[in-house]
Amino acid sequence: MIFHIYTLIVYMHHYRLSAFRISSIFLFTAFFLFFGNFSMAQDGKALFQSDCASCHNPIKQVTGPALKGVTARVPDQKLLHAWIRNNAAVLASGNKYFNDLYIQFGKTPMNTFPQLTDPEIDAILKYIETYPEPGPGAKGPNNGPSSQVEESDNSLLYGILTLILAVIMLVLLQVNSNLKKLSDDKSGVPSSEPIPFYRNKVYITFLVLVLFVVGGYYVVQAAIGLGRQQNYQPEQPIFFSHKVHPGTNQISCLYCHGGAWDSKMAGVPSLNVCMNCHAAINDYKGEPLYRENGKEVDGTGEIQKLYSYTGYDPKSGKYTEPGKQIVWIKIHNLPDHVYFNHSQHIRAGKVQCQTCHGNITQMNEVKQFAELSMGWCINCHRTTKINFPDSAGNGNKFYSIYERFHQNLATGAMDSVTVENIGGTECQKCHY
Repeated sequence: MIFHIYTLIVYMHHYRLSAFRISSIFLFTAFFLFFGNFSMAQDGKALFQSDCASCHNPIKQVTGPALKGVTARVPDQKLLHAWIRNNAAVLASGNKYFNDLYIQFGKTPMNTFPQLTDPEIDAILKYIETYPEPGPGAKGPNNGPSSQVEESDNSLLYGILTLILAVIMLVLLQVNSNLKKLSDDKSGVPSSEPIPFYRNKVYITFLVLVLFVVGGYYVVQAAIGLGRQQNYQPEQPIFFSHKVHPGTNQISCLYCHGGAWDSKMAGVPSLNVCMNCHAAINDYKGEPLYRENGKEVDGTGEIQKLYSYTGYDPKSGKYTEPGKQIVWIKIHNLPDHVYFNHSQHIRAGKVQCQTCHGNITQMNEVKQFAELSMGWCINCHRTTKINFPDSAGNGNKFYSIYERFHQNLATGAMDSVTVENIGGTECQKCHY
């Protein structure tokens, strides 16, 4: 920043730059520092959250391995980039480390990300490697408040820096104006009195342009996010822990949400599904439960709430009162003009629940993990491979009608078929 200021002063002294040119240079510098640095600081985290977080965590194993330290485990940068873009090709090359990893995690293929550029992959890796380890006194969800680590956000710093640069710009413009007047007076050139900055048309024009650009940016961002509710995490009538049920107790998601296999809606399970287990399980004896704000939850008390809704008397083992409806708060809402079918994704596409819902088996209170924007869905369709049938007849037989793709696979023109190839990015697939 000092270098930029010094350069401008030298230019002013030798070339007597006009106010417009000086303003342009300073404005460009300020915007570059603010938006450029903020973008670079956030890209790694944003890319990780959108592409990697459904299966990975930097410091703990979830669906996939913990990623922190991966650059030390795989020092070959080109190999690591190739793995992220197309892991199937790396496995086919016979690399021992990645083949052992593939076997260790049950031969579950990782999604491919051919659209990621080298700088984007490097940004993700930098975010992973600089992810802070939890401190020795930090308490996880089983020992106290939230285990999430607060991360630094430099946007305020860059905003203050931009404001300082703007003030310096105004000061230097005034200095330039006064120096020009002194130079003209010494040369005998008649000159008028400097115009105050609040009446200067150049200043006013730039101020309007800055307000227009900044205001437009935030208006567009707000419009894009209109109706979205990523990270929405309401408090439900009964504290139901997914970490306990599908996590610790390994209850299949489809046991409660059977509609995800057969229909458009996953559905909320009826109370008789809950009572299949809780008619016999009257109290909670597992690890302590905590809400996001750190408040401990009485697990046995929450089971009693279930009994009050169903009218069940655990002492007599009978339903003694009429049941009442539980008004669950819906977390995931798509616009009315969007069509989404769970069975098409879960059953036909074999998409894991965690892809859209995050690491659900580690959530005590469920939140909306993915942004569920059109761009997010399209990016998934562009990178997700379909279960295309091979020469041995394995795979989804429906796709046998795509004769052109079979020929391309046989000739090596294509190495796989994605959802996009079969029309997954056409407007009418989701909007009609």
